[in-house]
Amino acid sequence: MLEKLIRVGTIYIPVVDVDSSVQWYTDKLGAELSYKDQEKAILNFANQSFFLVKSKEDQSSNFIDDKGNERFSVTFEVNGMAALEEIHKDFVNQGISVGEIENRGHSGRNFVFSDLDGNKFDVWSELSPIFKEKFFISN
Repeated sequence: MLEKLIRVGTIYIPVVDVDSSVQWYTDKLGAELSYKDQEKAILNFANQSFFLVKSKEDQSSNFIDDKGNERFSVTFEVNGMAALEEIHKDFVNQGISVGEIENRGHSGRNFVFSDLDGNKFDVWSELSPIFKEKFFISN
């Protein structure tokens, strides 16, 4: 089968205040701002473009799973356990809302963090082998 979808180009994140959210993402996550107006901003980080879109207060990118737990829709990857522990510590020191490092029964470890609007994101200690190969990253 031929690969039809090449990559995810953009992820959209609902935010209440575009200016405050841009400040948070650039300060806390090291995102680079490439465009901003009153209704949206385009940020680049983690080899991805993220659109912060002005939304109503009760919106988020989270969803409820079949057990009633609020879940994230995006997982970021870091290269190994040491990198996961380092970024977890950094996020805690920055005052980001962050959960504990978890063992979810699969390879690697994870933790969840949230932005100003309560959008949840996951971080996983296992960098994709395909990404490593493509970008010549070693362990």
